[in-house]
Amino acid sequence: MSRLVVISNRVAVPKARGAAGAQGGLAGALNAALRKNGGIWFGWSGQGVDQFTGSINYARSGDGVTTATIDLEYQDVDEYYNGYANSTLWPLFHFRLDLTRYENEFGVGYERVNERFAEAVVPLIAPDDDIWVHDYHLMPLGEQLREKGVKNRIGFFLHIPWPPTNLLVSLPFHERLVRALLRYDLIGLQNGTWLDSFLHYCRKELGAEVDERTGTVVLDGRKTIAKAYPIGIDYDHFMSKGETGEARQAQQRLQSSTRHRTAMIGVDRLDYSKGLPERLDGIGRFFDNYPERVRDLVFIQIAPPSREDVQSYQHIRAVLEQKTGQINGARSEVDIVPIRYVNRGHSQEELFGFYRGAKIGLVTPLRDGMNLVAKEYVAAQDATDPGVLILSKFAGAAPQLDCDGEGALMINPHSSDDIAHNIRLALDMPLEERKARWERMIGTVRDDNVHWWTENFVGDLAAIELD
Repeated sequence: MSRLVVISNRVAVPKARGAAGAQGGLAGALNAALRKNGGIWFGWSGQGVDQFTGSINYARSGDGVTTATIDLEYQDVDEYYNGYANSTLWPLFHFRLDLTRYENEFGVGYERVNERFAEAVVPLIAPDDDIWVHDYHLMPLGEQLREKGVKNRIGFFLHIPWPPTNLLVSLPFHERLVRALLRYDLIGLQNGTWLDSFLHYCRKELGAEVDERTGTVVLDGRKTIAKAYPIGIDYDHFMSKGETGEARQAQQRLQSSTRHRTAMIGVDRLDYSKGLPERLDGIGRFFDNYPERVRDLVFIQIAPPSREDVQSYQHIRAVLEQKTGQINGARSEVDIVPIRYVNRGHSQEELFGFYRGAKIGLVTPLRDGMNLVAKEYVAAQDATDPGVLILSKFAGAAPQLDCDGEGALMINPHSSDDIAHNIRLALDMPLEERKARWERMIGTVRDDNVHWWTENFVGDLAAIELD
């Protein structure tokens, strides 16, 4: 059995067995795959230094998972991470041309860091290792590895959307980027929509031979396979959080504080792709249309900050604080505040309790690769009295959770009226319909979990025949 080498921008440095804060979700799944296959997890340490040395920091967990990290120069962090990755690729791939910055030095820094990753990791790769590279930070890494003589199977998974061709062509040197991506043997995307967009670009802009049925792309005599692999949550790990006292206490705190009002919850990183201002506009429209229902509903938005060095993220925080203040100012009573805006993170145990206590989950991204909050909300529900999920049709999770119109309530996140209408439907939905909708969603959430996703991708990568 081949060893597995995982490469990502950041690495979940393993903790000792039994240590607090053990990893769940993607980190837990990748650690499980590494334990099963052996191997190493390589990436950036998250630390900045004055001068790049390429020296590797090793760590090893009690479960035998080894991580290897490198420090990057402050200039690297600014140009590669804050710059090209999060000020160019992230907004563009989330359909936000208005926020996309095209700076030559960003692209130079991006390629420089990918080359530094390649130079540092090549000595760690054995001839029969399978290599799995993750996400938009490292799209050119496969090509860099090939140029350094790596002949192993190399797979790549994109965790964010793939934009339509007419948006991607606005990126300077877009052909160069996608040609580099096609040096991977296997490319995974979150769903069929993003896969179709990728294949369309390869056919239209590169003139590649594309077989949509198999996802095969042939360019310059080289074959790459592209497939959809919808990621899931670590279901068993997440459900175990619900058995803790911390989860039960969080549920009780939420329910006792709402004073018999229905709690509706949103949990999102503070990011413009999540549709948070539009979400608040929809909630404001709901209270405008049904002012008497301010005593029936309280909305709790948990939005921990992220990427605070990027200007657009500072702006969205200010916008959310303003909109929350306006709605609360117009609709609050002495004993009632309609929106609670929480600008910090919470543990998985607490989130499980909050999800369980909230009878409506509001997930309204303008674009998302997948969105696991939607799946976590479904998983956390009480089967005898489940809540209602309101979900953006532009979330990557929508094809799985729509359930032919009988799962989540699907909305257009750009429409305040649509959001308001579906909040009313969720608030008034009878128990039997809530149970029927939840039962259609929970099977997918439980079975198509993160371990199923990992095994499918790693299995397909291992099955590729090397030249």
